[in-house]
Amino acid sequence: MDIEELQTFVEMADAGGISRAALRLGVSKSIVSRRLARLEAELGVQLMTRSTRGAALTEAGATFRDYADRACAEIEMAREAILPAGELRGRLRIAASLTFGPTHFAPILAEMARRHPKLQVQTSYSDRFVDLIGEGYDCAIRVGYLQDSTLIARCIGAIAGKLVASPAYLAAHGTPQAPDEIVTHQALMQGTESWLFLDGEKTVTVHPQGTFKADNGIALVAAAIAGIGIAWLPDWITHKHVASGELVSIMTRYPPPPAGAYVVRPPGQHPARKIRVLTDLLIEYCDQGAKIPEATPN
Repeated sequence: MDIEELQTFVEMADAGGISRAALRLGVSKSIVSRRLARLEAELGVQLMTRSTRGAALTEAGATFRDYADRACAEIEMAREAILPAGELRGRLRIAASLTFGPTHFAPILAEMARRHPKLQVQTSYSDRFVDLIGEGYDCAIRVGYLQDSTLIARCIGAIAGKLVASPAYLAAHGTPQAPDEIVTHQALMQGTESWLFLDGEKTVTVHPQGTFKADNGIALVAAAIAGIGIAWLPDWITHKHVASGELVSIMTRYPPPPAGAYVVRPPGQHPARKIRVLTDLLIEYCDQGAKIPEATPN
């Protein structure tokens, strides 16, 4: 039984179709179809039903998928165990934020590729919240306050931010002095997130409201400068605007709790060595005093 056929079947099962599996694997649709056909012929059962809308697992396919996934993971671990010390091969798919990824994490990922020339490093930069398992990513670099999930996270550094608004907005609407006053103001947000503030040792949660939303921190900066509302924004994209007077730091008695930068991966007993090496490299940059990017929670 060919390992590529098993891997292709698992990708098809998770992606829900030939086209998406081919995209994730970086091969043609015809190759994906042939691999699945050979696997089904060898097993003597139909693993997936195909239609114009995609593909779905049969009952046998649903059972076989978990066994195939475990077999692929074990073979990957065996390959890693016999590689020369420090050498990495295969593909590493990473999801990172468009707001900060290209300017802050891209150099570190480039260093990863330089150290491991036989490793295929593929990074997708987007401010949307990607589905690691459904879209076939090995890991993501996320910042902010992590949501509860089954994903496994490793903190690589701390980030800092503050609440800001333009002088024009504050002159027109007043300056909030405490967290409970936030709900009376226009908030600039990515979606429906909550904002956290420290009141001594107590953490206060606020559910802000606003008419302007954007999935990119730079866009929220522009809206804050334009006087549309107040925003929780990272120091690295607000410091020059605060220094110039375009934005004002407000409610400093109630600072947001420290957020973090994380490497997040799907659940599993043993993380792939390539993910461990990437995580260690990111932590190495932190320990050496390199500045970890700060960005809007993502």
